[in-house]
Amino acid sequence: MTELLTAIEAAPNQTADQTLADSWLLGFDTETTGVTAGRDAICSASLVLRDPAKGYAGDVIGEWLINPHRPVSPAASRVNGFTDEFLQEHGGEPTEVLETIAGIIAEAQRHGIPLLAYNAPFDVDMLEGDLARWGLQSLRDRLDCEPVVVDPLVIDREISHRKGKRTLTDTTFYYGVEPRGDFHNATADTTAAVDLIAPITRLYPQTGRLTLGELMDWQRDAYRRWRDSFNQWLTSKGRTPIIGGWFE
Repeated sequence: MTELLTAIEAAPNQTADQTLADSWLLGFDTETTGVTAGRDAICSASLVLRDPAKGYAGDVIGEWLINPHRPVSPAASRVNGFTDEFLQEHGGEPTEVLETIAGIIAEAQRHGIPLLAYNAPFDVDMLEGDLARWGLQSLRDRLDCEPVVVDPLVIDREISHRKGKRTLTDTTFYYGVEPRGDFHNATADTTAAVDLIAPITRLYPQTGRLTLGELMDWQRDAYRRWRDSFNQWLTSKGRTPIIGGWFE
């Protein structure tokens, strides 16, 4: 925690005019007991601070195990490898660990450093659900404003009109990003998601020129276009359309 906070405090204060291609980023990923925020819980989390001038070699990393005080679903355990017994023995108490994670994210936001996560609503909603469960202050209340979030999945859907799956594994392969560790490990997934920004902004310079002030609305619009197109396909197959937006 101290190393991450020290690095954030030493980073330049970024403004709304900062472009995505040259922005510092705070990557975030979680492993969880299931997929429903508020009911399931985070059991592992990672934050990766990326200085664009240094790249991966300069990353500052925080990793946490959490005792979720609820069982890991069999499906989640098959993906992340965690068992109830392991987390009870090695995991930290949620109030302490979640407060640490939320505090670091909030400090980065105050320095104008966006939070980056692949399929970001999932991880952010899981964090907010856990903060509420343990009576801790929400991210939004810590900032008194909306956090600035970068979601490589939303960006990739908008600019890369390829067929096939868009899991983190598939997308990193498409952009030539070499994995640094095993996928479904929070730190490896966080690093891979952060690594996507350089090739995306290089191949699609229009994304690199997006400013942090433009980014949230641009991603919301991109998500709506994807959702509406996907819903047309779902309807044609007799399936239920998805509802809701991206951080709306």
